[in-house]
Amino acid sequence: MLFYLTLILGCQLAGEALVVALGLPLPGPVAGMALLFTGLVLRGLPQALAETADALLAHLALLFVPAGVGVMLHFDLLAADWPAIVVALVVSTAATVVVTGLIMRWLGGDLGGRD
Repeated sequence: MLFYLTLILGCQLAGEALVVALGLPLPGPVAGMALLFTGLVLRGLPQALAETADALLAHLALLFVPAGVGVMLHFDLLAADWPAIVVALVVSTAATVVVTGLIMRWLGGDLGGRD
């Protein structure tokens, strides 16, 4: 399990290094995930890697603790700007739903069965 955890974090580190070295306009962990995905496509998914990923997902809630602490730490800033934050959240959520629907329709064809 330790080897595969190191592999996952190593891919993230390699992605960060690749983004910095090439000046790519995407987050390092996304590039690392692409590297890991490429490796999985070429070599297959070992059962131990799947078990390690499942263990990480089982404890995913712990990764939200620092974000929650940050929100509570800066609660006064959020209270001051809450209308703008609410508008940004509503507009971005609506835009995401619309774009996702359009992409699904474009990729999957018309699945509604209408004539």
